[in-house]
Amino acid sequence: MPDALELLKTRRSFKAVELTAPAPTAAEIDTLLTVASRVPDHGKLVPWRFIVFEGEARRAAGAAIVTAFHAKYPDAKPEQAEAERARLARAPLVIAVVSRAAPHVKIPEWEQVLSAGAAAMNLVLAAHALGYGACWITEWYAYDRGVLDALGLESHEKIAGFVHIGRPPGVPEDRARPQLEQIATRYSS
Repeated sequence: MPDALELLKTRRSFKAVELTAPAPTAAEIDTLLTVASRVPDHGKLVPWRFIVFEGEARRAAGAAIVTAFHAKYPDAKPEQAEAERARLARAPLVIAVVSRAAPHVKIPEWEQVLSAGAAAMNLVLAAHALGYGACWITEWYAYDRGVLDALGLESHEKIAGFVHIGRPPGVPEDRARPQLEQIATRYSS
C-alpha cells in the first residue's frame, strides 16, 4: 500500500457508470464507514449518518427517484424515467452521507455541515485506500423532499452526497489542479 501522502496525492474521481463489480465486502463496508466516521465533530454531536445502498436496494431506492421525476416531468419519455430509476444502480455500492445538522446552543450548524462533508471525503479516501474508485455526487434528487422522505430522512436532514463505489476502470488522467500561488496566501501583520 502506498504511504499516506502518496495515497492522498493519487486520489481521483471516477464517473459512477465506470465503476464496476465486485462491490466492497461487508467487512470492507464496515471499514469504509468506520473511517468515514473519524472526522472532526465539535461537541461529539455526530451530525451525520450513512445510508448504504447495495444489491437490489439500489434499484428499489430508484423507485422513489422515478416517482419524484414523474411528478416534475409528467410527459417524460420512458427511457428518461428508466435512467432516473437507475441513478443509484450505476455503481455496485452507493453510500449516502446524511447531514443531521441542527440548531445547537453551542455548536454552529455550519460546523456540523462541515463535519458531514468531512465524513463524505473520508469515505472517498477510504475507498481509494482499499483499491476502489469512488465518485461523490449530488444530483437533483438529493434536494427533492419527496425523495428524501422516501429514503427515510427526517425533515431537518439533508444529503451531503451520494458516494458511488466500485472497481475503477484503470488509472484516470489527472485534471489540471490550481497552482498553490493562486489559492494560498500567507498572512502577515
